[in-house]
Amino acid sequence: MAEVLLDRGYAGKLDAADSLAGYRERFLLTDPALIYLNGNSLGALPLATVARMETVFREEWGTALARSWDHWVDLPARAGDLVGELAGAAPGQVIVTDNTTVNLYKLAAAALDARPGRHVIITDDDNFPSDRYVMAGLAAQRGAELRLLATDINQGVHPDLVRAAVNEDTALVSLSHVAYRSGALADMAAITAIAHQAGALMLWDLCHSVGVVPVDLDGCDVDLAVGCTYKYLNAGPGAPAFAYVCARLREVLRQPIWGWFSQRDLFAMGPRYDPAAGIAKFMTGTPSILGTAAVEEGVKLLLEAGIGPMRAKSSQLTGYLVELADAWLAPLGCELATPRDPGRRGGHVTYCHPEAEQLVSQLADANIVTDYRTPDRVRFGLPPLTTRFTDVWTAIGTTRDILAQHLAAPDAREPGGIERAAAARNAGVEHG
Repeated sequence: MAEVLLDRGYAGKLDAADSLAGYRERFLLTDPALIYLNGNSLGALPLATVARMETVFREEWGTALARSWDHWVDLPARAGDLVGELAGAAPGQVIVTDNTTVNLYKLAAAALDARPGRHVIITDDDNFPSDRYVMAGLAAQRGAELRLLATDINQGVHPDLVRAAVNEDTALVSLSHVAYRSGALADMAAITAIAHQAGALMLWDLCHSVGVVPVDLDGCDVDLAVGCTYKYLNAGPGAPAFAYVCARLREVLRQPIWGWFSQRDLFAMGPRYDPAAGIAKFMTGTPSILGTAAVEEGVKLLLEAGIGPMRAKSSQLTGYLVELADAWLAPLGCELATPRDPGRRGGHVTYCHPEAEQLVSQLADANIVTDYRTPDRVRFGLPPLTTRFTDVWTAIGTTRDILAQHLAAPDAREPGGIERAAAARNAGVEHG
């Protein structure tokens, strides 16, 4: 079976049996030779979004002008409900607004205000930088203690680690659902329950999970969550993020940035701030209409495909990559930095190698886009709607070729050799 798995024909059979294969044609992928394994950083452009932008530009902005605010004003909430549907949240609990960092600040500050007398914020030392910086800034402003969990950089945050850290002085626990470096998937239900047992509020960052991993915010009794939309939601660079506030806290919390779009009657232009009811109170200023429209289109496409089939394909893609890498990359010094258990990993797989940064650059020379993360990591992002099994086969085979050639002649890489190997692989020809 191992020899069959390593053959390109096996990857082709997996593609032929893929029920989601047709969705790739619904994205603007102009270079047929490009292998794009970086959708965990920036998702591809849906064709529906191109058409939607044309409508927004020509008809809504170009023709209707300011009259379009009649339906633009509710767009963040409409898009938010779509995101909520994807993330297991009933309508009225998600709003598309601002960016992830601003939303983290708003929700974390509101959570601290809701737990007076408590002085501890908990996050982990390998959380995404913005998450750590926001929590550190709030702790400094409020004279609170920021408690950093010493997590395993590969395996992520374990519930027992959280259980040992929380106590009656904990106000807020803030963690990422999927670790950005390794792809490790945290146990949302267990960790949220642990935070609640200590009387703390729980804030999840869904940037690397929403759209590729099933999320059940309501079912896990989550208090608060944030996430970006330009990764697996395919809303484009700089697209607005989203914020989730559960229904039981929605009317209790008061967010700290008082802007006119979070005012109850925003066009009254009143002298005093009167926060809007519901999730709208977590907005700030004028929303990005173009970006929010792109969120709608990206999420509609994912909802059509279904999170169940997407998760199934994602697990199959990541598992296939690991099997190939065990055979081809491990003997050449690559070490898996992502949990082997498919139930414990998100949509990307990470490998460690001492020359990871150069490896990512050489893969790019071969028209294979991955990305590098410190200190020694190559991330392979595998969004299920645009990634083929043959893409994985070619990418891992080319990675093997680069490493093998480097070991044979570390100071004299044959000019164009790797690029020719990748071209041969794309043509379906085994190389080396």
